[in-house]
Amino acid sequence: MKPNPRAAVRSLASAAALGAALFLFNIVAVRPAAAAEDLAPLPVKPPSPTLKGTPSDLPYGPNVEPPPEKPAPPFMAPKGVVNVAAGKKATSSSKPFTGTLTQITDGQKEPEDDHVVEMRRGKQWVQVDLGEPATIYAIVVWHDHRFLQVFRDVIVQVADDPDFTQNVQTLYNNDVDNSAGLGIGTDKEYFETNRGRTFDAKGVVSRYVRCYTAGSSLSSLNVCQEIEVYALPAK
Repeated sequence: MKPNPRAAVRSLASAAALGAALFLFNIVAVRPAAAAEDLAPLPVKPPSPTLKGTPSDLPYGPNVEPPPEKPAPPFMAPKGVVNVAAGKKATSSSKPFTGTLTQITDGQKEPEDDHVVEMRRGKQWVQVDLGEPATIYAIVVWHDHRFLQVFRDVIVQVADDPDFTQNVQTLYNNDVDNSAGLGIGTDKEYFETNRGRTFDAKGVVSRYVRCYTAGSSLSSLNVCQEIEVYALPAK
């Protein structure tokens, strides 16, 4: 039987492809362990917990997370991330009637009346301009942890422009009936605590952060205390 040169070439090519695939597999397999060494707990400093009691008529249902009994595990992010939203300019869809927008990024988030920014009812948003695009790993929001409550239609988005028309990406959406008109959300409603809520941004590169609400289980008004955005500082 005469040797088949074409078959030999195909066999060599297949062996080379298999070797390359195994090489890539080994690289991918060791990456998570290496990446884990570069992670650290998010450097969030939670405020004091509220001293107010627990309401008797807490909301519940399949779309509501139960009240947390203990703190969640720390969110892991690349070492060296900082709150790039600190002191940055904040805007909103309507003028606050309590507090000022500078409070959204001033670092003050204690469960006190003078640490909240209140806006009128309906769908409203608060937005932070980071000043330049940043690689964002986490966004932490405190709406109003003076009381144990659930805020409605919580939607967190990022974009490249202040009007949210360019490269808009939704990081969280618990608007299950699309009442906000931004799409049906699949995330759950959650209770406000002094630890805020951490949203995984997965390293998205963006400049503007916008957070929507539409009232809460206690009030039709919209409230926000603080927005922190964690990213690696620009080199």
